[in-house]
Amino acid sequence: MKQRKTPPVLVFMGVSGCGKSTCGQLVARQLGIPYAEGDSYHPPENVEKMRSGTPLTDEDRAPWLMELSSLLATWVETGEGGVLTCSALKRRYREVLRGDYGIGGDIRFVHLAGPFELIEARMSQRQNHYMPPGLLTSQFATLEEPAADEQVIRIDIKSTPQVLAAEVLIRLDEE
Repeated sequence: MKQRKTPPVLVFMGVSGCGKSTCGQLVARQLGIPYAEGDSYHPPENVEKMRSGTPLTDEDRAPWLMELSSLLATWVETGEGGVLTCSALKRRYREVLRGDYGIGGDIRFVHLAGPFELIEARMSQRQNHYMPPGLLTSQFATLEEPAADEQVIRIDIKSTPQVLAAEVLIRLDEE
């Protein structure tokens, strides 16, 4: 692995059930940097909405995204690096998360992408998660695939989490 000057600041993005938490934790552990689960920053009202099967609105997400953006900025400014999981389904959400750093800056996105059927099957096997599989359709409808100019690392999720994490590390080293 190539030696990095400073640890990366990564956002693992994608629809619910794509493996953001599992893969993000593996990469953070491998790099020895902090990990934060974006879902744990949701206010209770958002969690209740999702638990009841109601998709969040942009207004619901705004304060949550700003809080996550502040966390990312802290990781960049301290040079500590870190891995955050966040669906970041829309381009404007990704722009909020990047804050002043912009595209090509210090915050990199890793999009874990896969077919609806595979993710739905994985979600149906999850236990103790407030996001019901029924909201997956609305997540796919909301998802704005990252454009080439966003410089997002896209990873196909058909492999094991360990293989996906290794692929992320390889892709980071290629930059």
